[in-house]
Amino acid sequence: MTSPIDIEDGGTSVVVDGEPGPQTQPEVQKLVGRSPGQLMWIRFKRDRTGVISAYVVGFFFLVGLCAPLISKLYGKDPFTVYADERPDLFDSAGVPLQPNGGISGDFWFGLEPGNGYDVFTKLLYGIRTSLMISVAVTLATVLTGILLGVAAGYLGGKPDYFISRVIDFLLAFPAQLFFIASMPVVVSLFVSPRDETPTYVRVVALIAVQWVLGWMSLARILRGTSLALREREFIEAARVSGATPWRIIRKEILPNVVTPILVQSTYMLPGFVTAEAGLSYLGVGIVEPTPDWGQMFSKASTELVMSNDITYMFFPGVSMIVFIVAFNLLGDSVRDAFDPKTAR
Repeated sequence: MTSPIDIEDGGTSVVVDGEPGPQTQPEVQKLVGRSPGQLMWIRFKRDRTGVISAYVVGFFFLVGLCAPLISKLYGKDPFTVYADERPDLFDSAGVPLQPNGGISGDFWFGLEPGNGYDVFTKLLYGIRTSLMISVAVTLATVLTGILLGVAAGYLGGKPDYFISRVIDFLLAFPAQLFFIASMPVVVSLFVSPRDETPTYVRVVALIAVQWVLGWMSLARILRGTSLALREREFIEAARVSGATPWRIIRKEILPNVVTPILVQSTYMLPGFVTAEAGLSYLGVGIVEPTPDWGQMFSKASTELVMSNDITYMFFPGVSMIVFIVAFNLLGDSVRDAFDPKTAR
């Protein structure tokens, strides 16, 4: 009598010349659904331009956050007046003696003509200041736009009419002229014109002035989206079930307006960076000795710097161009990732 022989075929066990063994069913793969957020993340990761832009933007924010640490490791700070500390590096007019603004192993980006500040650390802290102010303005405008835009769109009636007229009124103001004219007025509310204005007062004034005329575009977009959403069946079902307006807005409306909020935010922040830099360039924003992107442009445009060290403009100029372009490309990639019909 022959012994049984086991044969395995495709996950099924059979016994030859003996009793059949237990039948094992092949594994069935479970299909797992993906949320809209997961699909968006998958589409975004496939966009090489968006991923590179995200890394560039993250690098700038990391540099801004770590500016004190980098400065400490570098061994210098943006407040030391090297024209007094090391006068041997400057001529009688305060211009660095070495070419290209005194770029060397000790001063990587050179020295600023006049006071002799270290350009590298001044740029690091300037990025930190500009991004801190711009992020604060963006958060304030986004929160205001969400609150007023969604409320106007969902509630309708008199709230919608009142908020819409306020938006129309504020959109009539020329933003840049309003910023320039109102900055001294806002600062004078906190500090007497005869006293020196603290830096924190200028920062608060910059945030407040840009916030006043910065939230309307997002609010108008969210109002239109909310107007369309409130007529949908799931909103009507929630209303019939007895849900309060606040609960409907929080649970039904807000999750469906995340896309325009994120996309619009990625376009607003670089706009506020350039606006803040422009105000500092014109002398109504951040002033010396506090480092700032726009203040570095203002210093680079003076006759002393332009005629003796044209390379001083290179470092803040290139860094701002790279940041603005990367953030705008990131905004495009985020918009395309949320839109499944877009093919790039």
